[in-house]
Amino acid sequence: MKSIGFIGLGTMGEPMVANLLRKGYSVLVYNRTPGKAEQLLELGADEAPSPLEVAKRVDVVITMISNDQAIEEVYFGENGILKEIKPGTTIIDSSTISPSLARRLASEVADRFCDFIDAPVTGSKPAAIDGTLLFMAGGDKQTILDHQDILLAMGREIIYVGENGSGATAKLAHNTIVGINAAGLIEGMAIAAKSGIDASSFLRIVQSGGAASKQADLKGRKIIEGDYSVQFSLNLMLKDLRLSAVLTDALEVSSPMLETAQNLFQLGQAAGYGESDLAALAHVYEDWIGQKIGHPAAPTTVGKSSSERRKKIRLPLDIPLMMSIYQWEGDGGFKGQSVHGHLRDLSEDGIQIESEFPLEQDMFVVLHFLQESELPPMTARIVRIERNNGSFKYGCMLSALPLYQRIQLQEYINNQTK
Repeated sequence: MKSIGFIGLGTMGEPMVANLLRKGYSVLVYNRTPGKAEQLLELGADEAPSPLEVAKRVDVVITMISNDQAIEEVYFGENGILKEIKPGTTIIDSSTISPSLARRLASEVADRFCDFIDAPVTGSKPAAIDGTLLFMAGGDKQTILDHQDILLAMGREIIYVGENGSGATAKLAHNTIVGINAAGLIEGMAIAAKSGIDASSFLRIVQSGGAASKQADLKGRKIIEGDYSVQFSLNLMLKDLRLSAVLTDALEVSSPMLETAQNLFQLGQAAGYGESDLAALAHVYEDWIGQKIGHPAAPTTVGKSSSERRKKIRLPLDIPLMMSIYQWEGDGGFKGQSVHGHLRDLSEDGIQIESEFPLEQDMFVVLHFLQESELPPMTARIVRIERNNGSFKYGCMLSALPLYQRIQLQEYINNQTK
C-alpha cells in the first residue's frame, strides 16, 4: 500500500484525509496554517513541518489548496514540494486552479521524473465527509488507473477528461454552472419571499419541478434557516468564477451569465460575506427586498402607485457631481451643457440629485462623479421633480446600470459616509 502525503487541511482536505486513514493508508499531513491537524493526528496521521518534508517521505502527494498563489508557494516556495522530490513520486492536485497552472505543474513534475494528475473534485464538504466525491482527472490515463484505489478511498467515481489541464478546465466549467445555479436559486427564492410565499413551500416546488438542482438540495434549507456555515465559501466561489472568466476570454467564448454571477458574488464579498458559505449571497437579496427570505412579508400587489414604491428607507448624502444635459435643436441636432449638482439621497429605487438648474421630467442626464471616485459616467432619467428653496430635487432612475457599476457606486458612497 502506497504511503501518502496530503497538503491542505481545509474544509475539503481534512475529511478527505480522514477517509484515507479509515481505509488503512499511512498519511503524512501538512497545512500552511498551524493547528489544523489535531483531529487527524488522533486518527493516526503524522505531521510534517513543510511541503518539502512531505514530498521526501511519501510515494504519493495530494494537494488540496485554496488558490493559484497558495499553490505556487506550496510547489515552488523555499520549502516547496519540487525542491527535493523523489523520482517516481506521483503528485495529485485536487485544488481548483487555472488550467495553465495545472499544465505548468505537470511539466515541472515531469522534469523531475515524476507523474502529475490534475484531479479536482465535485461534491462539496458533505461528499468529502461521506467519501462520495467525484474526481475529474486529467493526465496520463494509465497513471490515473494505477492510483484509482487512492482516489476511490475518498470518492465514488473517477471520470477521465483528457491530458493535463483538462481536469482543471472541467472543474471551472462545472463551477460556472454552480455559481449561476446558486444565484438563480437565491433570486427565485427572493421573488417568492417578497410575494409572501412561504419559503419552505416554495423550496418543495423547486425541488419537485424543472428548477430542481443540486444547489436547491444543498443550499435551500441553509438559506431558509439562515445557516451559512461553510460547505463551500463565497470567496472560493468568486475565485473560481474569476478563473472561469480568464479561461473564457482565452477561449473567446462569450459568457454573459458567468459575468452576471461573478458580479453578484463580488457584491456579496464586498458586503463582508466572503468567509461564509456561498449561500450567504442571499443576504444581498434580502437587503434588496427588505426582509429575510425565510420570513416573507405580506404579499405585494401589482400596480402599486409611484408614491408607494418610493416608500423606502433613504440615506441622506452630500456628494458633488456634474451633470451633462443634452437638448435637441429644431434642425435635428442637439446642444449640451454641464451643470453642478449634488447627490442627496440613495434608495433601491434610484437616486435624488439637487441642482439650481431647471430640468424637465423624463429628461436624460449623464452624471459625472469626482475623478477620485473612479466611477464611469452614468445615465439617469428624471422621474420626479421637487422645488426646494430656489433649487430643484430630481428623483432619477439609473438607466441600464450594470451590476458591477452599482457595486462601484455603493462602495464609493459607503466610503463617503464613513
